[in-house]
Amino acid sequence: MLSWQEFEKITKTILESHGFKTKFRFVFKDKKSKSEIDVLAVRHDIMLAIDAKRYTAKWHRKSALKKQAEKHVERCDRYSKLVNKKVIPVIVSLIDDSIVFHEGCIIVPFESLNDFLINLHTYLAEFGFL
Repeated sequence: MLSWQEFEKITKTILESHGFKTKFRFVFKDKKSKSEIDVLAVRHDIMLAIDAKRYTAKWHRKSALKKQAEKHVERCDRYSKLVNKKVIPVIVSLIDDSIVFHEGCIIVPFESLNDFLINLHTYLAEFGFL
């Protein structure tokens, strides 16, 4: 089983293989607090903020993912205001069964990450980001 650190690194490597420039474990500070984004990925005019979650089958992963998605959207909104650019919140989950959208955050199962990146514009349009 991958450690959470290995999972974050593999996610970063996959993003880079799709032409994204990445910042790993990116920390920013605003008036509210200091926060970290696992992988900040930029390609052309698209900025993805990736939160890699290595949940196991023992977690109540759907409810945990929803809570984390809400926190991630808030974190991304704060960073978006700092840089004056749209920051798209994405959670990459080690296990799950489909790409879903919750409260403004795209949740991508790791096994679907390549497809998500290949068809990124389609997904972003579907979820209202384009």
